Amino acid sequence: MSRDRTVFLRHVLQCLERIDTYTANGKQAFMDDAKTQDAVIRNLEIIGQAVKDLGTDDLCVRHPAIPWRQIAGLRNVLAHQYLGVDLALVWQVVEDHLSELRQAVATELSSITPKG
Repeated sequence: MSRDRTVFLRHVLQCLERIDTYTANGKQAFMDDAKTQDAVIRNLEIIGQAVKDLGTDDLCVRHPAIPWRQIAGLRNVLAHQYLGVDLALVWQVVEDHLSELRQAVATELSSITPKG
């Protein structure tokens, strides 16, 4: 896989867009549908891995309000503790934290993507 930061950042944005689509019908629809849960969890795993692959040291400096290490760590929780995934916690992540992550990733992309 390429070590180009833009690849990882674009993957994160793509996953965020998918999660938005999958959760557009709200919390109850998410809680009632195992396929939606699986899709959201998978995309959160990808986000966590992409953040891990990016490295978090410089991201933490530029965007200290984003819990980069916890995002990377969430991937491990979701992948390895699959029998005990707390769906309420997953929903809280979706509802409360992804918009800030999207903004930080978009800022990162705009700073390294040539304009013009």
